[in-house]
Amino acid sequence: MFAFLSACAQPLVSADNAPRALIVTVQDSQATEAFRTRSDIIGAMVACALTNLTGKPTVPEAWRSLISTQSVAALDREVVGIKVYSLPGGISGTRPAVVAAVIEGLLGAGLPPSHIIVWDRQLTDLRLAGYSELAAKYGIRLAGSAEAGYDENAFYDNPLLGNLVWGDLEFGHKGEGVARKSYFSKLVSQEITRIINITPLLNQNLAGVSGNLYSLAMGSVDNILRFEADADRLATAVPEIYAKTNLSDRVVLNITDALICQYEGGERGLLHYSRTLNELRFSKDPVALDCLSIKELVELRKAAGAPLVKPNLELYTNAALLELGVNDLRRIRVQKVP
Repeated sequence: MFAFLSACAQPLVSADNAPRALIVTVQDSQATEAFRTRSDIIGAMVACALTNLTGKPTVPEAWRSLISTQSVAALDREVVGIKVYSLPGGISGTRPAVVAAVIEGLLGAGLPPSHIIVWDRQLTDLRLAGYSELAAKYGIRLAGSAEAGYDENAFYDNPLLGNLVWGDLEFGHKGEGVARKSYFSKLVSQEITRIINITPLLNQNLAGVSGNLYSLAMGSVDNILRFEADADRLATAVPEIYAKTNLSDRVVLNITDALICQYEGGERGLLHYSRTLNELRFSKDPVALDCLSIKELVELRKAAGAPLVKPNLELYTNAALLELGVNDLRRIRVQKVP
């Protein structure tokens, strides 16, 4: 196995004042049955983890402490975007039952259903993964960041020129500097005020995991093909895009859906390369969650006798340098709750 702990755990500051991250995990062996989720159990898991993470006595208070630091009436001014990773489908991607539990918690806290948006890059992927049923049941909205259009005043500038595709803001444009910017979706730059990021425990060949950093960054901007073909480019672009105030200042909670861990396949659902963990992980630190996920994926690949793939640890080192979170596993506290 790779020397993961030593490679990913290079302290960026002295041991005395190094930042610490908290991850709250909750596990229930009955959460899934034959890869199918059990909504009642998952709802209880989400409630338990959330109150422990926030230190609040009730679930509504826990949600309100994340969404609005002011009065209950201030919730009317918030629009919460629940970012999911739906491309692999409803079993291998972010599972709708986990999202449903979050929606119910937000509604119970007083957030109007019209102020909740479940989103991903493509609306079609959301519908194919089963999220239309959630929209109909709770009266919330589904949205694709690509379909929402891109904001010409909010962008990430990188000298690497891209091959623009239809839908990118500058597609068809000519001139100097064209294709060096990735524009943020209007969904995240103009509409959503708070982001809850829910990602599956699913490998990604270049990023290591389809986790909180990769999913949100690549789902929020256009002109991304220039990054997704090269691990080094991705290691720079993902943290820098995430660090933009359009994203990092709005993320209030990260959840790793570790009910099922798929260690091969990436965008494709391959359950024969999966292991059921029946676990959910909560943190305000996206880097810590992703590093823990990569460690798990490395261990599961080894246990399964699968070819070992060197994880892209540079991405998470860069994220820590940008103060997005903690990449030193020795500085991460994992609190397991019943």
